[in-house]
Amino acid sequence: MTQFLTTPQGRRIAYERLEGQGPGIVFLGGFRSDMRGSKAEFLHEWAAAHGRAFLRFDYSGHGESGGLFEEGCIGDWAADARAAILALTEGPQILVGSSMGGWISLLMARAMPERVAGLVTIAAAPDFTEQGFRAGFSEAEHAALLRDGKVERPSEYGAPLVLTRRLIEDGRDHLVLDRPLTLPMPVRMLQGTADMDVPVGWAMDLLDHASGEDVRLTLVKGADHRFSTPDCLELIARTIEAIA
Repeated sequence: MTQFLTTPQGRRIAYERLEGQGPGIVFLGGFRSDMRGSKAEFLHEWAAAHGRAFLRFDYSGHGESGGLFEEGCIGDWAADARAAILALTEGPQILVGSSMGGWISLLMARAMPERVAGLVTIAAAPDFTEQGFRAGFSEAEHAALLRDGKVERPSEYGAPLVLTRRLIEDGRDHLVLDRPLTLPMPVRMLQGTADMDVPVGWAMDLLDHASGEDVRLTLVKGADHRFSTPDCLELIARTIEAIA
């Protein structure tokens, strides 16, 4: 059943929580996704079947949470994640971050490593506002961003994608690949070779950049960005079990 949390910043966040044994699992969704996606639904059912604590939620401006997507940014969504973890879980958690959620999971590991028992990233997209969006802007889009405060791009996922100047500039304040990134917990990175949104090279860059004694990358040949085939979902579950 959907419940709501008001964050310290005053945002109203929708969430669903399962009681169970720890370490609990927290699912961190992607950019413009929500807690009703296939991976989140699968993990909810898997956690229920295994008696494990599980939390999923919608960032502000996403899904059932309050706020407008276009007004949000990485810093807001990271703050939402931090508030949800601190208020709705107990003890160290296994963070499962999909795409943008992978970036946010790294920010959580940096900000409060004592609350992170392990990381499982799925097509992690750290710093994507900089190395993906901003780096790919045309001169006209750069000009529009400065002039209008936003750029619109067509999207295969539905409505046009609106990228705001605030999103891009705030993203620079939350980069993880421009400074040392120490991950003292087990880290398992999952990445499809047919991902058209997050290149395999980004996964290799993160693997090279992060420091930690237990950091591993698994490449799945032919898997796309959704990473939601039965085999991929089973791999996510096995990966969580291996570090739980």
